[in-house]
Amino acid sequence: MSIVLYHCHEARSMRSLWLLNELGLDFELVVMPFDIEKLRTKEYLAISPLGRVPCLIDQGKVLFESGAIAQHLCESYDQNGLGRSPGNAERSEWLQWIHFSETMAVHGASLVQQNIIIANEADRSPLVQKLELRRLEKSIEVIDQRVSDSNFLLKGGFSAADIAVGYSLHLARLWTDLKAFVGAFGYYQVLSSRPAFKASLPPSSDFPEPS
Repeated sequence: MSIVLYHCHEARSMRSLWLLNELGLDFELVVMPFDIEKLRTKEYLAISPLGRVPCLIDQGKVLFESGAIAQHLCESYDQNGLGRSPGNAERSEWLQWIHFSETMAVHGASLVQQNIIIANEADRSPLVQKLELRRLEKSIEVIDQRVSDSNFLLKGGFSAADIAVGYSLHLARLWTDLKAFVGAFGYYQVLSSRPAFKASLPPSSDFPEPS
């Protein structure tokens, strides 16, 4: 098997897993514990230098940034129109939304850190939480406006950009009520109903479902 994905449930690597499932590729999934010490063993650091996920190995090539993984997989294996090749009229927009998704995820990840990873409540910062939540909601507003009259980010239809942004909304739903963003909520419902999305979820989540 030439493709291996190192993954933690509900982490950014879900983007890569979802894309692999949409592409219908044969791959080996290595599920890593969501534990900093276990992610930073000498063995895993030799593969992923920061000890993070995702990390993809494809025929000996190692990639450890989710945006780069999306571009690589689409340019190497896409048969279903999930990518936008150089020269395609939607290429620039596709790239923009792939990378905008990380802007969203950074704020969501900060809230994960503040509310879950920092175990001692006294060490958490209410100010940081307030600022990061507001920044997250501002980024959702951008998506809300973009999909107000369409199911997907690009006129050409569903793409890896929707996967990237869809994961960021999946993370964001833990910290804010997506129903307050009518367009973004409907968009998330469309994305989360896809079989490949459902196949990328863990058997049971360590994160709470939104009320």
